[in-house]
Amino acid sequence: MSTTRQNGSLYTSIQHKIATIEFGHPASNSFPSELLERLAKELLSVGNNEEVSVIILKSEGEKAFCAGASFDELVAISNLEEGKQFFSGFANVINAMRTCGKLIIGSVQGKTVGGGVGLAAACDYVLATESASIKLSEFTIGIGPFVIEPAVTRKIGVAGTAELTLDATNWKNAYWAKEKGLYARVFESQKELEEEVGFFSEKLASYNPEALVEMKKVLWQGTEGWNNLLAERAAVSGELVLSEFTKKSLQKFIK
Repeated sequence: MSTTRQNGSLYTSIQHKIATIEFGHPASNSFPSELLERLAKELLSVGNNEEVSVIILKSEGEKAFCAGASFDELVAISNLEEGKQFFSGFANVINAMRTCGKLIIGSVQGKTVGGGVGLAAACDYVLATESASIKLSEFTIGIGPFVIEPAVTRKIGVAGTAELTLDATNWKNAYWAKEKGLYARVFESQKELEEEVGFFSEKLASYNPEALVEMKKVLWQGTEGWNNLLAERAAVSGELVLSEFTKKSLQKFIK
């Protein structure tokens, strides 16, 4: 079932020490600001829950995993403060994923663009389907993937990020993403993906929870400055989105 709610939907279920957080939006599971804010809060809340050892992050439906930030909101930005606030949405989610204290398994069932690639990169372990192609198309509208870049580069390296960002009009397939280290494994169908996510998360949740917490810290070592870094990047994007170039590009897309 896909949601029809304009602000999107967010559901969490907790079973056997595994919290499954599922987001959805009628526009290819894209994120309006309100939904990003809810997701960041939910990640921190679940991270503090002692009944949870592992988090699964997934989206609704069978098609797109995530189309990034809301296009309608992007077009409506009219000043620097609004711009910075809009781009801080993904910054706050990535920082919540980084600091929530629980390992996060990403379940990526379909195409993912822009901020969605950042979400996948900020998971600790990602399982995906063959149809889970990725694209960073920000250059085509005059901005860049500045907020999510640290998370993406941390996973696929500078060369991989350059390839994705500069080749802004082309999709990279799931096997490219696996080869670069964004995905751990790729499956033929969504059914296989979901079965393996369930199996793998149960196995992980059976381990010593204290060891999992310590491992989360180890994996994210060296990212302690990201609160400031991602806020700075949000300001860069906020400025670019107000540029004449971007305004013209967005008008083309609207038409």
